[in-house]
Amino acid sequence: MTNYSVWDHIEVSDDEDDTHPNIDTPSLFKWRHEARVERMDQFIKAGEDLEKGLAESKRKLTEAQKKTKNLSSSVTDDAKAELSKAQAEEKRLKKEERDWEKKLEDHRREEKKMPWNVDTLCKEGFSKSVMNVKPDVKEETEEQKEQKHKTFVEKYEKEIKHFGMMKRWDDSQKYLSDHPHLVCEETANYLVIMCIDLEVEEKKALMEQVAHQTIVMQFILELAKSLKVDPRGCFRQFFDKIKTADQQYQDAFNDELESFKERVRGRAKIRIERAMKEYEEEERQKRLGPGGLDPAEVYESLPEEMQKCFDEKDIAMLQTVITKLDPTEAKVHMKRCIDSGLWVPNSRADEGDDKEEDATYEELNKEMGEQKIE
Repeated sequence: MTNYSVWDHIEVSDDEDDTHPNIDTPSLFKWRHEARVERMDQFIKAGEDLEKGLAESKRKLTEAQKKTKNLSSSVTDDAKAELSKAQAEEKRLKKEERDWEKKLEDHRREEKKMPWNVDTLCKEGFSKSVMNVKPDVKEETEEQKEQKHKTFVEKYEKEIKHFGMMKRWDDSQKYLSDHPHLVCEETANYLVIMCIDLEVEEKKALMEQVAHQTIVMQFILELAKSLKVDPRGCFRQFFDKIKTADQQYQDAFNDELESFKERVRGRAKIRIERAMKEYEEEERQKRLGPGGLDPAEVYESLPEEMQKCFDEKDIAMLQTVITKLDPTEAKVHMKRCIDSGLWVPNSRADEGDDKEEDATYEELNKEMGEQKIE
């Protein structure tokens, strides 16, 4: 059996009631409709006021919590008194926030109970024509994404950079209207990389400008995702909203922008550190001696007396230091010096690796006058 209860909460149309023949029916229908629309507008405005009140309450509570946290670290009597006041204010604001949340919840519950009518059933989704095309949900592989990004950048790099340097909302909107193909993930990804490159190059002002445009593109993409439309069909809505936005929406945009800039700085720092490590490793590889050891590392591992000999290039001093060391320890140090190129035996010691290693310490006294330190 068909259940018709779903239609119980639909308000009949203004022109469905029979009226007395002496009554001006069109005027009556018009007044009824206007009254209902006015009630709906008042109800919607009340909901918006509640949302704004809750947002303001949350903002005040956040500030109060920050103040309490700052005062907690102070030990002066004045600070303790201020802390007590701040804690009381924080408690009051928490209660106020709960009150706002309850009012908003009641309002939304009331909204669900409201009957449907011709205005709610047939309300238009957008106030202007847009390309209401569902985005392609087909999953791409990483290789496909990489190739798609590469191809897109090669074709539109100049246009993306131009958009990244823009400052005014109207200019950005007009540019995207003229170049709608830029409204996509590939543009957002390129702008992110561009920001990191600029930060690495210490072009901080430019980085912050491009970061702003990156978040513009990210907000457009998020809006498209929430509306389930092609981003090219809703970027105008973003600009309409951001140019007339309330403080809450502006704060959300600015907070995301600041967070993004911090992430860019962090990524740039990591990239610089990685480049420095790679450079240092390349330099280290160039320094390696015949035995694969780094002379700088071997030098740091030597006893202080031996380091002084190499600093002053004094072979006689090195001879004296070697004779004072334990023979086994001296042999290990000299072998490491040879393997790192810190000590270069003369040609007489080059008859064989084993012979060279064994003779290094025992014949050092004889050869000392013919060796050189590099």
